[in-house]
Formats: sequence, C-alpha cells, structure tokens
Amino acid sequence: MPDGPTLETQRLRLRPPAGVDFEAMRQMFRDPRVTQHIGGNPLPRADAWMRFQRDVGHWTLEGFGQFTVLEKASGRYVGKLGHARFLRDLGPNAEAEIEMTWTLASGFHGQGYGFEAGRAALDWFDALGRQRTACIVAEANMPSLRLAAKLGYREIDRLEGMRIVLVRDAPIE
Repeated sequence: MPDGPTLETQRLRLRPPAGVDFEAMRQMFRDPRVTQHIGGNPLPRADAWMRFQRDVGHWTLEGFGQFTVLEKASGRYVGKLGHARFLRDLGPNAEAEIEMTWTLASGFHGQGYGFEAGRAALDWFDALGRQRTACIVAEANMPSLRLAAKLGYREIDRLEGMRIVLVRDAPIE
C-alpha cells in the first residue's frame, strides 16, 4: 500500500488503495449504474487494472491521490474518492491542474457517504496548503452535481460532450 494517511469519519475509513481493493473496484466499474455518466460502459478488466495502478501510483508521485473508501461497521468497499493530477484539458477558465473525483458503488448511493468522505478528503487536502481544484461532472449526473455544490464547487465552464467543469478555491487562512 502506498504511503498516505488514513482518515476516519463517523461511518467511513479512507486510506490509500491496496492490492486487496482491486476486485471490489473492478466490480464497481462493471456496474452500469456506476458507469452511466463516466464513459457509459462497464470497464473491461485490463482498463480497470490500469485505472487502479494509476490510483496507486498517484500517491507515490504526488503525495496525494484517490482514497479507498470503506464502511467502518462492515469493512465493505464503498468506492474511491480524492484528488488527482490527470493533466487533461479542463477548459480555459478552470486555472487548476488538480481534480477531485468520486465514484461510489451503487449500493451506497444516496446515503450521504459521498459528502462525508468528500469533506474528510477536502479537509486533509486543504491542510496541505493546496489551492484551487476542479472537477468534471456529466451534465446529466444530477447527484454528482449536487454533491459538488455541497463540497463548495461552482460551475466555471462547459466542455464538449455535455461535461461541466466546476472549481473550488481552498479556504484562505
């Protein structure tokens, strides 16, 4: 497992990804309810493996990354959430390289886990002294747009393919 913090909330544990997380992550990305707004199709095993390796490597290269999110009471895999530097085009107005992303297994949708985990990840990330971050959300993904707003993101641009770019400035101390 890469070096990084373990964060705890009332119901969740967030930690860097470990090899034991791959199968649960792969299953999550096979669920059409999860992938409908992120590519539209379930991920083949090899693509899920590349995504997983990217998440693990981010912690080593950047000192931050996607957390594996686990339900404390059961130990079940909830999803992944955190920050990444994907170096993709965020449009002319984002003025950010670092993105926040979240993907939760469909069995955990609508329970407030995204906000609970997101708040913990943002508090940790803000303490590192980071500034503006961005996220890209499909225009039709209303639950993620609501979550982004609750986490302090605001729309700044729209990209081809009906994707909305939102930004959040870290609190000034």
